[in-house]
Formats: sequence, C-alpha cells, structure tokens
Amino acid sequence: MIVHWGLASLPEALAEAGVTAPLLVASPRWDSLELPLEPAARWREVPSDRIGEAVAAADGADSVLAVGGGSAIDLGKAISAATGLPLVSVPTTYAGAEWTSYFGVRDPGRRMRGGGGGARLAAIVYDPVLTLELPPETSVGTAMNALAHCAEALYVQGHNPAADEHALAGASLIAEWLPRVVAAPDDRQARTELLRGACHGGAALGGSMLALGHAMAQAIGGRYGLPHGTLNGICLPPALRFNTAYAADAVDRFGEAIGDRLDPAGRVEALAALAGPTRLRELGVPEGDLPGLAADAAGRGGNLANPKPASPDEIEQLLRGVY
Repeated sequence: MIVHWGLASLPEALAEAGVTAPLLVASPRWDSLELPLEPAARWREVPSDRIGEAVAAADGADSVLAVGGGSAIDLGKAISAATGLPLVSVPTTYAGAEWTSYFGVRDPGRRMRGGGGGARLAAIVYDPVLTLELPPETSVGTAMNALAHCAEALYVQGHNPAADEHALAGASLIAEWLPRVVAAPDDRQARTELLRGACHGGAALGGSMLALGHAMAQAIGGRYGLPHGTLNGICLPPALRFNTAYAADAVDRFGEAIGDRLDPAGRVEALAALAGPTRLRELGVPEGDLPGLAADAAGRGGNLANPKPASPDEIEQLLRGVY
C-alpha cells in the first residue's frame, strides 16, 4: 500500500499509483476543501446505494479518490470494484476502511443495502488537520473501531506476527492519545498520534481480519443505521471477556498494550465512555430484537473466524450484558 502524510502529497500519491484524473467521492461537507489537483468528476451523495449512477459518473476518470469517513471510502470501494479503477483514500476519521477491499453499501439513511469486495486499493493519504473538527462522539466512536481492529487482529483465525505488530502499536497509541484528543480537540500532536494509531489498526485489519466484536456491531448497525464505531465500543468489551477463555495470551497482550492487563475490557469501556452511548438501549435498539440480532451475528464471517465461534444463545447473552 502506498501511504503518504499531508494533503499536499496527494499528487505524489496519485503519481505513484499511476493515475492523474480521479472521480472525487466526497459529501458536500468537503465542497470547500482545497485539493492540490482538479478531479475529473465528482459524486456528492454519501452514503449512497445508487452505485450504478456513481459508476457512470466515473466515465472518463482513471481512478477513484474518496475523501471522508468509512461511508465515503466504502462508496469509493464499491465504485472501484465495479469499474476496476484504482482507489486512493483520504480518511477524515479513524475508522480504517481504507485498508480493506471489501465494503458495505448503505442508503442515505445509513441502512445496509448490500456489499461486496474486490476494490483495487492503491494509496492512502493521511492528514490530521482534516480530523480537527470531528465532534467528540465521532472521534471516540471511530477510534473505538480502530481499537477493535487492533484487538481482534491479535486472536482472529489467521492472525500473524506482522499484523500483531501493527495491532499492538496501534492499540498503545489509541489508548494513550484518545483521552488527550477528547480533552483538547485542537491539539494537532494528539490528533496526529491518534491517526497513526488508527493507521496501524487498519494495517492490522488488512493483514488479518475481523472477529466476534465486529460481527455483533455489524449485525446491529446494518439493521438500524447506527454508527459502526460506537457499536464497536459497546461490543468489543463483551467479546474480549468471551475470548479470554479461548485466546488468553492475545487478550493479555492487548491489555498490556492499552495499559490494563488485568481488565482490558474495562479499559475499553472507559475509553468508550469518554463520549457517546455505551449501552444498546441508549441507541434505541429494541430489547425484543436481541435474539434475531444474535442469530445474524452468529452467521457472520467475523464470528466464524473467532477463536471459538459463539452460538446465537451465547451472543444473545453478550448483547444482554451491554443492553
């Protein structure tokens, strides 16, 4: 993966990827962003399930440039997969979507409408300045997503030493710098180090895969259009407690990285509580839906790649514990 830091390096990243005329995928929020290049075309509806129209907008472009959070980058990946064009991502949150070729398709109401894989990942350009205006809830939520990437990379089936190294580095940075970002949102050093942690988390994700915590978060978020990162902050602690019986060494290493080997799940809960909801009931999830959500999560790839796949009944109990 080509990785650059600073928006001014975007032309260099595109040149290294062998492209010059991208379709820009970015919501109207970024209309005033001064890019160091002129895109061939632009798509502004983010998220969007009008993939066919977005693909048509790429006619004449030689690449896709996605600027934004996970929704923008996922849409860019869907266009890339459909057209075969290379994707360059400029993440503006800590979500980590820029490191994987698979994606979810959400409608403008953020409800899941499908998904797929096969995006041609080419380059990433990080710039912490683009994260300075993130509200606390979004900063914490997307950072918790990045932290979940770090945790699950350590014990998912197929984990490996290279991904483990990124996971431990990312977990340490996120746990250290997220509280500082919440306390001082304009602190550029704090934003930079948190983004570096998210970058390591994304690399860990790209080198391994997802596990139980993500399976639960995806099942809930896809049904109700709820923030994926916030749900990871809620679902990761019970997943860690469940996996302690099956991957104790990995959970211990994660706990050591985030500064609490005795109670890593408790440390994650404390970080999630820095901003935003910490219980499913606070997000409006109906309690009567928990059995169906558990059954959905049980069949997802993340759960099947968990050290020990959890049964629907086990997942239901985990969800009730954070309800």
